[in-house]
Amino acid sequence: MGAFLSLASPKFRTSDFGETSKNESCKKQKMSPDFTQYGPRLIPSLPDELSIQILARVPRICYFNMKLVCRKWKETIMNPELFKVRKELGMREEWLYILTKVEDDTLLWHALDPLSRKWQRLPPLPHVVREDESRKGSSGLWTWNVVGPSIKIAEIVKGWLGLKDKLDQMPFCGCAIGDVDGCLYVLGGFSRTSTMRSVWRFDPILNSWSEVTSMSIGRAYCKTGILNDKLYVVGGVSRGRAGLTPLQSAEVFDPCTDTWSQVPSMPFSRAQVLPNAFFADMLKPIATGMTSYMGRLCVPQSLYSWPFFVDVGGEIYDPDTNSWVEMPIGMAEGWPARQAGTKLSVVVDGELYAFDPSSSLESGQIKVYDQKEDAWKVVIGEVPISNFTDSESPYLLAGFHGKLHVITKDANHKIAVLRADLRDNLGCLPSSSASLSDGLLCEHSDSLVVSDTVVWKVISSRDFGSAELVSCQVLDV
Repeated sequence: MGAFLSLASPKFRTSDFGETSKNESCKKQKMSPDFTQYGPRLIPSLPDELSIQILARVPRICYFNMKLVCRKWKETIMNPELFKVRKELGMREEWLYILTKVEDDTLLWHALDPLSRKWQRLPPLPHVVREDESRKGSSGLWTWNVVGPSIKIAEIVKGWLGLKDKLDQMPFCGCAIGDVDGCLYVLGGFSRTSTMRSVWRFDPILNSWSEVTSMSIGRAYCKTGILNDKLYVVGGVSRGRAGLTPLQSAEVFDPCTDTWSQVPSMPFSRAQVLPNAFFADMLKPIATGMTSYMGRLCVPQSLYSWPFFVDVGGEIYDPDTNSWVEMPIGMAEGWPARQAGTKLSVVVDGELYAFDPSSSLESGQIKVYDQKEDAWKVVIGEVPISNFTDSESPYLLAGFHGKLHVITKDANHKIAVLRADLRDNLGCLPSSSASLSDGLLCEHSDSLVVSDTVVWKVISSRDFGSAELVSCQVLDV
């Protein structure tokens, strides 16, 4: 606490309040009602220690406006020490962060406070292509470095070539996201023809992006997971002279030291038993998902030769032994796939859930993994989703406030966040089911979709135009 106070007001000493008499304090207030002899207080007539306790109890959504009160309030609210006090008081909040992609391939982040049901748009992700990651594309044109003073040089050269407008369009896709230590991370991806090594971190306290140490190799479509407050990255693809190459390597990032360390590569043991060399050369192993479950990283895997995917089980990484073991057969073979090459899952209260869209284009099932029986079992028989077969990510899964959530788009193309509530806890409800395509989602966020075992409650919906869902993450800050 002392360190925090010294940052907020360098000359402020808490002991001074105990040594100041009541009369003396009154005289000071008469001379300058808003200032003490050590500078302005956060709240007039209150010690800063008490003011900090008050600010720490205010909902985080209010901080955006509170930073406008004065400079000292802004410095205090953007100081990590305030959030340590919030943690001690049990005032941390889980927010949902959703990544969307608009028509020009621009990636935009939006944050939802589930309690106030208010949305906030994050600052745009910086567009940076490093010089060592720039490669000559198939058209013979270079991806120019746009960092620092080289901007003017690149602008001149692009102007000579008459390609300024074309090269200014920077398609960006295939990035992975993760969260660790209360911050959001965006890792790798494609920038034109190059796979990127760069890693960007969003600090919700500062509401800004910063670049951290890059990965050891450029990766796109890699998988991420969190163990022991460290960010693990597995697989993906890298681009070389021979084209796209699937990666079996893995590495881990420690946010405390801002360093990456190598992790043993995935063995892909099931991929080694292909019948002949022809299939072994044609089908390439790739990680199709990753989930932190029971203190280990579970990675389902496939063999692919675009556009064909064949599931081949999976492997589990144990950080205690720093080694990989083969995934149980039932877990691997029954893991539902969202689309070819993509298996989506989420852990809520220690239970592993996955969405199975195979039942219908306008519905699906939620399955939970039974570790004792090594089997996936249906726990929710109907999940209302609209038919968006052309969408790259028609739906997403998230877990916060101890409940399962589905993020999808309704019939009006609004992004909606649905929460699964057990019917037993909601009393008598209508038994008829409904679909999002029936127009049930409207302007009111209390809309209900009744299923067999749960009621899907729309906690929030918002019109993001033609934006498509890409990914989502929950931060507890």
